[in-house]
Formats: sequence, C-alpha cells, structure tokens
Amino acid sequence: MTTLDAGIGRRRPRAAGRTTAAVPQAQPDEVADTLSARDGVSRVAVLLQTTASLLWLPQAGLLALAVGSIAAGSDASAAWLPALGILVLGVARAVMDGAGTRLAFRRARSHLSVLRNEAVAALAETSPLDVTRPSSGFAASTLAEQAEAVVPYVARFRPARSRAMIVPLAILACVLVFSWAAALVLLIAAPLIPIFMALVGWRAKQASEEQLAEMGSMNAFLMDRLRGLTTIRSFDAVDRTATQLRASAEDLRRRTMAVLRIAFLSSAVLELFAALGVAMVAVYVGFHLLGELNFGAWGGRLSLAEGLFILLLAPSFFEPLRDLSAVWHDRASGEAAFDALKKLAASGRKTLVASSAKGGRIGTGGALSLSVEKLVFHHAEGAAPVFHDFDLEVEPGERIALVAPSGEGKSTLLALIAGLVVPESGTIRIGGPLVDGANAADLRASIAWIGQDPHIFPGTIRSNVTMGRADVDPARVSAALEAVSLSELAARRGPAMIGEGGFGLSGGEALRLALARASATPQAGLVLADEPTAHLDRETAREITESLLRVSRGKTLVVATHDPVLAARMDRVITLNAPETAGARS
Repeated sequence: MTTLDAGIGRRRPRAAGRTTAAVPQAQPDEVADTLSARDGVSRVAVLLQTTASLLWLPQAGLLALAVGSIAAGSDASAAWLPALGILVLGVARAVMDGAGTRLAFRRARSHLSVLRNEAVAALAETSPLDVTRPSSGFAASTLAEQAEAVVPYVARFRPARSRAMIVPLAILACVLVFSWAAALVLLIAAPLIPIFMALVGWRAKQASEEQLAEMGSMNAFLMDRLRGLTTIRSFDAVDRTATQLRASAEDLRRRTMAVLRIAFLSSAVLELFAALGVAMVAVYVGFHLLGELNFGAWGGRLSLAEGLFILLLAPSFFEPLRDLSAVWHDRASGEAAFDALKKLAASGRKTLVASSAKGGRIGTGGALSLSVEKLVFHHAEGAAPVFHDFDLEVEPGERIALVAPSGEGKSTLLALIAGLVVPESGTIRIGGPLVDGANAADLRASIAWIGQDPHIFPGTIRSNVTMGRADVDPARVSAALEAVSLSELAARRGPAMIGEGGFGLSGGEALRLALARASATPQAGLVLADEPTAHLDRETAREITESLLRVSRGKTLVVATHDPVLAARMDRVITLNAPETAGARS
C-alpha cells in the first residue's frame, strides 16, 4: 500500500489464521527447509582451519625426529633441517588458521544479514491487522539481540565440529601406526566426551530457548508499558508495573545463569576426560620406554622418537574436542536464534509471482472502480457478523463516505478493501481485478491509505513523503507539499529532523504529511481514508477536508468518518447500519 500507516484502525479485525488477503502465507516447514538449505558455513573456511590443524602432525613428527636424533648421539646440526621445517609449517598453520577464521566470520555475518532480511521481509508482508503477528517487542528482540547468536554458531561452532570429526581420526591413524595400545586408550577415552556433550547439549538447547523466549517476552512487556506510560501513571500503577518488570528481569537472570552453568559443566567434564586420556597415554609410553610394559607396539618396542611423537599427538587428539566444548554454548544459543528467525519468517507470507498472470496489475494514474458483492465477515467464530451479504458499488472518480457508529465496521470494510484481512465469502474488485491472495499486494500499489493516526518516521519532512520510494521525484514532492499546505513548514524546517512518531509536529501537520504521501503517488487511483478529521478542532478539520479533496481529485475516494461536515462534501453517503445496507451488522 502506498501509505500504510501504523494503527490502521482502532479495532483489529480477525485475520484468517496466518493468511491475509494480500498473499498466501508460506508454511512454516517450507520456510524452515529454505533456511536450513543455506547453513551459511564457508566450506573454504572449514577446509583452511582443518588443514591448519592437520599440519601439526608433520610438525610433531619433525620435532620427535630431531629429539630422537640428538638422543641417539647425532650432532646438534642435524636438528637444523627439522627446525626449518617446523618453522615453515608453523607459519603456514598461522596463516591458514587466520584466513579461515576471518573468512568464516565474514560468511557468518553475511548469512545473518540474509536471515534478517528474510525475517523483516516476511514481517513487512504480514498484515498489521493480523492478531497472530509477532509483537514488535518480540520481533525487535529477535532481530537485534537474539539473532547475533547466529554469528558465533556459524563462524565458530560449525568449523570446530568439522575439525572434531576429522583431526582426531587422523591423529588416531598416526598413533595406530606405531602403537595399538596407545591408540586403544585414545579410542576408549574419545567417545565419552561427545556422548556426555550430547546429553548436556540437549538440556543446554532447551535452556537457551527458554532464556531467549524470556528475553523476547521481557522486551515486549517493556515496550508495551513504555507506550502506555501515560495510562499507567493515570491509574497510579507505576509501582505495580515496576514490580512486574523486576520479577521478569529476575526470571531472565535465573534462566541466563542456568545456561551458563550448563556451559561450564560441559567444559569441566571435557577437561576431565581429556586429562585422563592424555595421562593414560603418557603412563603407557613412559612405562613402555622403561621396559615395564612390553606390549602394545607393532615392532616390539617403541623408540624414543616414536614415543615422543605419540606423546605430542595425545593432547592434540583432544584439542578439537576441547575447542568444540568451548563453543558448545554457541550451538545451543545459535540453534535457538535460528529457530526464532525461522518463526519470524514463517509468520509472513510468500508473494506469488503468478499475480501478473492472473490479471492482478491494473493501469496506473486513473480513478479506479470498486465493487463489493455478497461480502461476509465475522471478527470471531460465533460472534455477530460485521457484514453479511454486503454489496457496494463505487464508480471511478466517485467520492463516498462510510458513516456508522463506532464499532459498526467502517475501518473493517476499509481493511477488507485493501486486502489486509480475508473475507469469509464474497468478492471485492478494484478496477476490475479480484482482490485475492495472489494479487492483493499488486493492487495495493494503486491504493493510498490515510489513517487518523499516521506513523511519522524519524527524518525530514521530504523523506517522510517519499518513504524511500525511488519513483517519487523532488518536483512531485514539492507539488504534494503545496497541495496540503506544508510548503512553508518544509522550507522553514529544511533538513531539520522530525522525531519518532511525529515529535515536533502537531496532529494536523502529521495528517497533512500523510496526505502529501498519497498526493506524491501518481499511480494511486483509489484513496482510503479512515477518520481523517477525528479529534481535530473545527478549523483544522476544515483544512484537512480541503486538502483531502485536493489530493483525491481525479481519484476514487472512500472515507470512513463520523464528521458530518466531511460526509456532506462527498458525492454519496453510505450508512452501514441503515436498512438499505442490510448486509451490514445492525
């Protein structure tokens, strides 16, 4: 929609499940499959880091060979060549590991941006009247805070998991070449670590999900209370609200500490098993070299170089598992963040490119006809119908007023026409094409919405008119501001910023700004206005009425209003609860 303002109506019509008339919603499983297919891990980064870890094998071999040669009586000069090899391999390890780490981090940040864009796009496609839409506090918490857990999960945990699957096997194979006993010790100690980590991980993931959910709930609670701070003060409920917020913060603290306790527990258990494994290998090699244990070596006895090589590899055998344990908490937090982003993405709807094939696009610039036939809609199951077999015909260029007491369906009818909610039955046509799930988004490009409480974004007056639309040229913006008598204000303020929610503007100026948005949209052939003069003094209401009539010149205008003066300026007045509109609720 051209100027889709926050707070479209005071009532929130029921959306049909998670689907609105704009576009059909993607199923959660479908969205999850799409996201899981792109895990964001750079295979090159994993390869570089894994290769850097494997380079320790030839380094350890050269070191053991040098020490064994010196112990056998060779001259110290015999160690120069192995030392040079160790230096070269060490430099290569550092370069490859650093490059892999940087590449993994950049890929993780890029993948997080993709996930955020998908979630934001899905939220943008969701009707603001959908009662199942995630709260703004939860969405902001998920996108800004929880989503950051994806970066360490993708950049650190997944490469560490790959190393833990490859490096220990390579070390085990090298140890097995010289001693089956030492390899058996490592083989017995190794499975205990991932088994215990898996057991701890299941609980860690659950704790992380609970902690993230509590964080989102707390943010939503705080945002809701900040918005209603005036009401809270009016009812002297500040202390009670502060107590609730304190209890929520305490609950979040306990859940966060539970996650950290599990993370430290997994690390401590890993260190215990790793230390026991290395100690058992060291004991075996030591007693074997002393002649106390005469088994376990393929050649009968291990040489000093062979024993030292095994001892050097034993700690490295557990190092990938130790690294995996260090980032095990990232796994729990990252998967919980992934799930939260998937839920946000699943709350939106997938736009169908087949809309143009169904004739959804209509000509731009001219007044549009409006046809409503046999419309049926309920706010909730079992409730009285808001509309039942309701019919309405509006000719191109006609201006009509919808008049009815509060709660009789004026705002709901505008939302149905705009395709923001789904009618239970009946048809709505704008300019000929049917408003349905496939083309409602395309049709909204030809509709301008003006609400009684338009949302003003931080920025200049001109940026609030263009709304980031590249097709609005400066000359059209100037003409739009002139049409709504905002030229002088725009010239006076210049590049000065408007605060969030229109701070610095009066109510009448904010409404004029919303009218300028509609005026600056040449393709808008239908203008929907919801109570544009409500809560305004008589003089300001008169000015807004004149501006609305100028903006809607050459367009079709449908106004929901209680204002008899505004209704009298229209070509036709439709009273929704009148006998001649028996389709409306009486």
